[in-house]
Amino acid sequence: MEIGEREVDGDLGFRIGLFELGPKDQVPRFPTILGKSSGLTSSLTSSYVLCIYLFLPTAHSWQLLNTDRLPRRPGEETMHPTSDANQRIARISAHLQPSNFQMGESSGLSRENCRAKGGAPGFKVAILGAAGGIGQPLAMLMKMNPLVSVLHLYDVVNTPGVTSDISHMDTGAVVRGFLGQQQLEDALTGMDLVIIPAGVPRKPGMTRDDLFNINAGIVKTLCEGIAKCCPNAIVNLISNPVNSTVPIAAEVFKKAGTFDPKRLLGVTMLDVVRANTFVVCTSTLLLICGCTILIAQCWAPWIAGYSVTMIDHRIGPAYAEVLGLDPREVDVPVVGGHAGVTILPLLSQVKPPCSFTPEEIDYLTARIQNGGTEVVEAKAGAGSATLSMAYAAVKFADTCLRGLRGDAGVIQCAYVFSQVTELPFFASKVRLGRTGAEEIYPLGPLNEYERAGLEKAKKELASSIQKGISFIRK
Repeated sequence: MEIGEREVDGDLGFRIGLFELGPKDQVPRFPTILGKSSGLTSSLTSSYVLCIYLFLPTAHSWQLLNTDRLPRRPGEETMHPTSDANQRIARISAHLQPSNFQMGESSGLSRENCRAKGGAPGFKVAILGAAGGIGQPLAMLMKMNPLVSVLHLYDVVNTPGVTSDISHMDTGAVVRGFLGQQQLEDALTGMDLVIIPAGVPRKPGMTRDDLFNINAGIVKTLCEGIAKCCPNAIVNLISNPVNSTVPIAAEVFKKAGTFDPKRLLGVTMLDVVRANTFVVCTSTLLLICGCTILIAQCWAPWIAGYSVTMIDHRIGPAYAEVLGLDPREVDVPVVGGHAGVTILPLLSQVKPPCSFTPEEIDYLTARIQNGGTEVVEAKAGAGSATLSMAYAAVKFADTCLRGLRGDAGVIQCAYVFSQVTELPFFASKVRLGRTGAEEIYPLGPLNEYERAGLEKAKKELASSIQKGISFIRK
């Protein structure tokens, strides 16, 4: 039994741990309840904590306690019932009501969980739009990231519930919630990384550009807050249409005098994730169909004309698992932008190398470009690609945090201020470091199909970029 714990007699089957004092620079740990009989345990615990809070403001009441029974540090002398007791009371009070604990006047938002004892320091991350369809799973996954020490969740609605829910996860990050425009600055102050999934989602029949009029204003407001409160933070912008919202953010930062092109990153990671997945599925089906056709040719030569694109793509992942293929080991560069024809997968540069027929390239390119529409239609009006987007956003955010940590060779695709083409913004591979996108890589050799696709992408992308710039300059 650990110091400060006592066994409770009877059939309750649980132990109540008293406050355990750590080193001088640490505060006592909160009592822990172990065992079964959850109903009675909860009741006793509630009464125990309530008594502490009721009597805590009256310091002299604690002098009535037998302080010699409280656990002490090694070498600590017996406390006197007056001054030493009051010092210990102050430490206990600081634990129950830490100095940085703030509670919203009416929202009850700023809940925190205690960081694990001895946890490694990490980075401060804010999610703007944390209560939305992307924001909630994104917040949950970021809470699990060991590189995150502080996680701020901001939205204009429903933040209290999301904050309370996620703060119960037993991971190291301290979670705080912020509700409404009046708390935006508090949410952003001191952040290292800001992730913005805020905005309205796509619905059936809508394009990303249909979202522009609503989401453009949201992004403008949020970026004004970033420029004021954390101008050196790296910004991961998810809000669609990314082709236009990134230029909007850049113009806001320019007006504020805080624009650093290396720190503004449009998140196109979902296009890469889809490309990696679809290529694996298609390659697997090619192998299966090739073997089947080879055998069948002896019996039915006409089968040789059968097209793999006629096979339902939904069976691909199952076969990929059987054959041991892993999409995470595939790397498909996706360049250009983040909407329709501006999404250009460079299938000639797939790693490990893989060759495709012209029909297969058409199929893969179209499916990667229309992956978002596929999900919107499949959900039949119930939402958009929220879960896969959250996964992709966390994957990209993790690369940013590893870059901030100083890891070498952190490379990923992102939509950034660029000189790769004549356009001011373009998605391509970048090397991430302590200051953001520290190096932008050229496109590399393109085949004829990709060169034609690049010209289409640039024409559409130029219009989207100008639309975003004009929104701020008008």
